[in-house]
Amino acid sequence: VQLQASGGGLVQPGGSLRLVCTASGGTFSTYNMAWFRQGPGKDREFVGVISRNGGSAYYADSVKGRFTISRDSAKNTVTLQMNSLKPEDTAVYYCAARSGSGFAVTTPVRYDYWGQGPQVTVSS
Repeated sequence: VQLQASGGGLVQPGGSLRLVCTASGGTFSTYNMAWFRQGPGKDREFVGVISRNGGSAYYADSVKGRFTISRDSAKNTVTLQMNSLKPEDTAVYYCAARSGSGFAVTTPVRYDYWGQGPQVTVSS
C-alpha cells in the first residue's frame, strides 16, 4: 500500500492544523493507521493510532486532548486534527499502516508501510 500525507505548514502557538493521509493500492480496512513524528535531533515518536474500523483511537500522552485521529473508509483517508499546537509539536509528521494483530502499537518498526509526511512548524 502507498501512503501520501498532505497538510502541515507554519502555525502560531495555540493554532490548529490538519494533516490528511491517503492510502492506495491496498485494502484500507485491513490496516490500523497511525501517525508518528520526528523533531530535529529526535527519534521518531508515536502520536496516535486508529483501529481498522475507526471505532478506537489511542494517543500519546503528549497530544492527548489536543489531537484527534479519524478515518474515512470511502475515501481511504486518515486525518490528524491538531489543535492547541505548541512549539514542541514542531516535527515532520508521518502516517503509517499496520496489518498485524494488536491495536495500540507504538513502536515504529512494527508498522509495515510509511508515507513521507509534511513539516509542521509551530512558532510565533
